[in-house]
Amino acid sequence: MAIQSSSPKILLVKLSSLGDILHNLPLVWDLRARLPNAQIDWVVEEGYVHLLEPLLSREGFKGIDHIIPFGLRRWKKKIFSRNSWKELFAFKKRLQDSSYDIVIETQGLLKSALVCFLARKNPDAVIAGLANATQYSGYEPLARLFYKQCVQVPIDCHAVDRSRWVMCSALNWPLVGRSTTPQFYPQKFINSLPEKILPGLQKPYVLCFHSTAREAKRWANENWVTLGKELSQRGYHPVFPWGSPSEKLISTQLASQIPGAIVPPAFSIEEAFSVIAGAALTVGVDTGLTHLAAVLGKPTVEIYCDSPRWKTEGYWSESIRNVGDIQASPNVAEVIKASFELLA
Repeated sequence: MAIQSSSPKILLVKLSSLGDILHNLPLVWDLRARLPNAQIDWVVEEGYVHLLEPLLSREGFKGIDHIIPFGLRRWKKKIFSRNSWKELFAFKKRLQDSSYDIVIETQGLLKSALVCFLARKNPDAVIAGLANATQYSGYEPLARLFYKQCVQVPIDCHAVDRSRWVMCSALNWPLVGRSTTPQFYPQKFINSLPEKILPGLQKPYVLCFHSTAREAKRWANENWVTLGKELSQRGYHPVFPWGSPSEKLISTQLASQIPGAIVPPAFSIEEAFSVIAGAALTVGVDTGLTHLAAVLGKPTVEIYCDSPRWKTEGYWSESIRNVGDIQASPNVAEVIKASFELLA
């Protein structure tokens, strides 16, 4: 179906998680390039609003017009709370402030599809979502019941490319391929990031994101120690962030074996922008904060141990090195080589 209006109202639905939201950001730029007068709104889990705020429309920049926070994770924990239901109805009311011409859902989960259902839509609106699962990604087939347009995508499909397939199908456009380099954050925003120095942090430092939600995606502790010692010998301070008590314990164990290594205080997603901006290099496993460094265009080594590299590898910048692959964890020499290529 071709979109008749030059200023349609578009709703993007990508609720979580950190890396998935980052890899959906290029849609905002792709849409603005072709529909500069469109209204673009985005529904996102409330914990990830900070990821979208740099793309809010403001004087001299057109991006996202409205961010609509979704508190499902919190509401589920207090499902019998009157306040939770009050907030849910307030969310529904806000979601229905506009009547949308196009709804683009790139997550393929029932919770995301239900958001599409709740949104107010014009009678002939396009509601586009995934027709099929892609390898190593979550997918709930019942979500298809809530789409008018189910989009078949390749089984092995990079997260950015997958979102673009759904968007282009929804708008009846030719596929936006990799020849159109994906954009994530405004360069002006990236250039203006203050370099946040956390307590105990000393420059030059290298961020080492060793933690991830799935144990099999971790790189061996002894490899981190070897890498850290090599960085330390060359004058860098390896930094081992953490997000939970168990991760802090591992960070402390790693840092205790490396001269000059640092275990910083916990920091928020909002603070992570500046922490990454101040780093000489980020080295990390396949996890959201590593991908944040990559989409910011900062020197980044992405380590793949038990997830396919093709799914999320950073291909848009010469400042990114991708090493390893599913069931092919890189050895420490490969990571050291990639790291010092970027530090040179």
